[in-house]
Amino acid sequence: MNGGNSTFNMSILDSYTRFMQRNSDPRTENWWLMSGPGPLLTILATYLYFCNSVGPRYMRDRKPYDLKNVIMIYNISQVLMSIFLVYEGLVSGWWNDYSFSCQPVDYSLSPKASRMAAAVWWYFMAKIIELLDTVFFVLRKKNRQISFLHLYHHFIMPICAWIAVKFLPGGHGTLLGVINAFIHIIMYTYYFISGLGPQYQKYLWWKKHVTTIQLVQFCIIFCHNFFVMFNECNYPKFINFLLALNAALFIYMFGNFYYINYVKSKKIAQNENVKSTNENVTSPNENATSISANGKSKDS
Repeated sequence: MNGGNSTFNMSILDSYTRFMQRNSDPRTENWWLMSGPGPLLTILATYLYFCNSVGPRYMRDRKPYDLKNVIMIYNISQVLMSIFLVYEGLVSGWWNDYSFSCQPVDYSLSPKASRMAAAVWWYFMAKIIELLDTVFFVLRKKNRQISFLHLYHHFIMPICAWIAVKFLPGGHGTLLGVINAFIHIIMYTYYFISGLGPQYQKYLWWKKHVTTIQLVQFCIIFCHNFFVMFNECNYPKFINFLLALNAALFIYMFGNFYYINYVKSKKIAQNENVKSTNENVTSPNENATSISANGKSKDS
């Protein structure tokens, strides 16, 4: 029995080794965190364990940490990182070299191909750094903001980015990173302004539009990866399918978030205002009844 299990395990290990050797990009295999999925999975497991268990228990009887200055520096650094990623993605291909209808991966050692591969790795590192978003929520006791959408987004994006660096550091799928980095310039700018204090809230009228542009982002990514599956293109259609599927999930979850926070809540507020107005204003019939009752009382 044990011998059979050992043989089965060795067969899985051999298959995994052959797959990695056959499909991995040799240019990136020695880059940090790219030796295999183990280091990334360890980081993500630690992240989930801290945010869902250790962190909340640690903070239970403690006051929230004052991280205003740290978060301001963090938000500025994220804006700068996102600007860098957009620039690198554009000059490495998407400005005038890449085709939006079909773009295979260039595995050569040409300067542009190598620069795009490096840009994909930096995008992966940005997704790792963004795990701090949730850590800050925990340390500030903002646990209500740690939704399933938030955790799923921060968990799945590093995995997608790691797969890109390991197997496909360039080509069709990199448009996702360019668009996402551009959205993050806007998003982290919003976070930075909102962290400056209440006196700056008047400049944040565009809050709900941040969610809107995120929805637009996922719609573009969905279309970009969905329609290429029906064209002849030397880019893995399975990856296009996964990217389109993930974009569809984000469209659903972000759309639901938008509806609950900006459509449903507005309707509830309007109904409450109408109800409050009706309760405070007495109808003419009620006035007449009151006068009649008072008159009868006096006559009697």
